[in-house]
Amino acid sequence: MMVVTIGEAGARLAGLIDLAKRGEDVVITRDDVPVARLVCEVPRRPSPRRGTARGLVLRMADDFDAPLADFKEYMQ
Repeated sequence: MMVVTIGEAGARLAGLIDLAKRGEDVVITRDDVPVARLVCEVPRRPSPRRGTARGLVLRMADDFDAPLADFKEYMQ
C-alpha cells in the first residue's frame, strides 16, 4: 500500500494512476489522516438492448417447438 499526502498526489498523479491500474493500493492523506483512496475503475460491459433483433426472424418452421426425436425416451 502506498500512502501519499495531497501535495504529493497532485505532483505525481499520473504515476499514482499507473500504480492503481496495476492493482496497488494508493491512499491519500491530509494531516496524516487518510481522506481518499485511488482505485482503478473497471470498465462496465454495456448491457444488452432489448428488441434489437426485431425483424431478423424471417421464417419459422411449423414444428419448431415439437419434441426432438433424440429426447423421445426421456419424454415417456
